[in-house]
Amino acid sequence: MTSTHPVSASTTTTTVPLPNRDTMSGSSVNKQPPVWSLESNGTLNSLTPPLNEKCDRLSRQDGVCCKELKGEDDRTLIDPDVVRDIIIGLSDGLTVPFALTAGLSGLGTSRIVVVGGLAELIAGAISMGIGGFLASQAERDHYRFMRRHTYSRVNRSCIGEMEREVYAILGPVGVDESASQAVTSCLRKIEDEPGFDGTPVPADEEKPSRGMKSEHGLTPFLLKFGEGMEEIPNRRLYISAFTIGMGYLLGGIIPLLPYFFIAKAIDALKISCIITGIVLLIFGTVKARVTGAARNIWGYIWGAVSTMAVGGFAAAAAYGLVVAVERSSIS
Repeated sequence: MTSTHPVSASTTTTTVPLPNRDTMSGSSVNKQPPVWSLESNGTLNSLTPPLNEKCDRLSRQDGVCCKELKGEDDRTLIDPDVVRDIIIGLSDGLTVPFALTAGLSGLGTSRIVVVGGLAELIAGAISMGIGGFLASQAERDHYRFMRRHTYSRVNRSCIGEMEREVYAILGPVGVDESASQAVTSCLRKIEDEPGFDGTPVPADEEKPSRGMKSEHGLTPFLLKFGEGMEEIPNRRLYISAFTIGMGYLLGGIIPLLPYFFIAKAIDALKISCIITGIVLLIFGTVKARVTGAARNIWGYIWGAVSTMAVGGFAAAAAYGLVVAVERSSIS
């Protein structure tokens, strides 16, 4: 009996603790189902059911958690800021150099097109990258000014005024006054804690000062949900500049490729139109996919055709203008 009693005790102790989610996620075995059902009232050992361990899978016939259920369209979209920068860079890179090369093709020789196209391509990529950097920097500086301004306003305002502002945000989405007052009280207590201050942030620092909880409290709540503004990290400035600049460079080199191998510009233009048209169609289709704009086949078709139409119109306008000027100068 003495030899079996420790085994029995150890067996019972392994069934009492709640499963460790961090440990289980890194192991190769399947995750155990949540311990608590939605109807649990915390009577087991006087424990309160943890929020992240409650699930309705125990009452489902298939025993599947709702987080594991898949919808009809379960694609994962890319960061919208990155997608925006890629679209800006590629669309301008495919359109502007293409229009320029089409216009210069009216002069006759591919050498002129290559020299002018490369000059515009390098200058345009640098300019677009700097523009993306400055735009993100201006957005970041505007947020930091609004954060200091909002923090100062929160400090000098009474709790009643803050409750009205919070309710103005939460009320339209269905939150009643008592719940919004509780939210205001919780958020206000965070900013009343010792060490929470609104010290301005230097322009070359990404993180706020030591006492400033930039992601917690009433100030970021009012900025995010009231003004629709969020902190712009410093790395976003450089990512935006690089993405837009490289997108412009990669997109702009495509219309130039035929001119490196074909001496007569008008013949190179025909090949460039075909290649660029195909790339614009592919780019428009991919753009409709990654942005979520396409819900069916017609969405992809519209994205492809509209993108190609913009590039084609710009190229036709540039080519027609150069030909018109060239003929008028001859006459």
